[in-house]
Amino acid sequence: MARVIAICNQKGGVGKTTTAVNLGSYLAAQGKRVLLIDFDPQANASSALGHLQVPDGLSIYHGIVGAAEASQLIRPSMIYNFHFIPGSPHLAGALVELVDMPNREYYLRTFINRVRHEYDYILIDLPPSLSLLTVNGMIAADEILIPVQTEYYSLEGIGQLLETIDLIRTNMQHPLRITGAVITMYDKREHLSREVSKNIRRHFPHHVFEVEVPRAIALAEAPSFSKPIILYRPDSPGALAYEALAKEIIAQEPSLDPAREAFASQDFGNFNI
Repeated sequence: MARVIAICNQKGGVGKTTTAVNLGSYLAAQGKRVLLIDFDPQANASSALGHLQVPDGLSIYHGIVGAAEASQLIRPSMIYNFHFIPGSPHLAGALVELVDMPNREYYLRTFINRVRHEYDYILIDLPPSLSLLTVNGMIAADEILIPVQTEYYSLEGIGQLLETIDLIRTNMQHPLRITGAVITMYDKREHLSREVSKNIRRHFPHHVFEVEVPRAIALAEAPSFSKPIILYRPDSPGALAYEALAKEIIAQEPSLDPAREAFASQDFGNFNI
């Protein structure tokens, strides 16, 4: 049965899609069967894997509204055992369509439950906002992975996201587990990067992964070639970082516990630069 992990941060530009695509690639390279669901209307994860948008093309939107079966939607990537379901701008319309529907928060979960037995990992790339799409993604997931850019505003974004997760747990009775925070766009030469990283590791109330994904040109270039970093520059620091992240996530498997309540330190996000 798959571990379903939503990759989420309400702040944009933190490396969320980059993490979804490259983490999925390296999980597959480690022998895991992986499905990436692009649940962002911008569909950047889909284009990063070489998917070309066509008018009226099938996407995850058609899956959640019952207009297509999973077998019609799943696409192979260039990496063995790594599949994806493309996103599309149609998802923006779903925000309106689902508003008055019963059990509107559970449409993605219902869809995923039909295929989760076929994979070891299902990753969900969520949009950088709090909307009905984001709530669907959180309800569909067992765990949340939080990419955190090394800048001050990212710390504020984490606090808001933790509040949202707590609301999902409380109001929807859904025991979301936080897989951990992964530090992205890290530059050890910058004082701010070092201070934000130190602050997260000191005060974040959940697991923080050891790896720090660097700010790297190769990671930024790879999507323009429609390739994950494992195929574009497997020797680059960014590639080695995501390989390490995949190994850390796999290493969690024997020790997974039910979600436990945790609260941020009162000093979280407060530091002197």
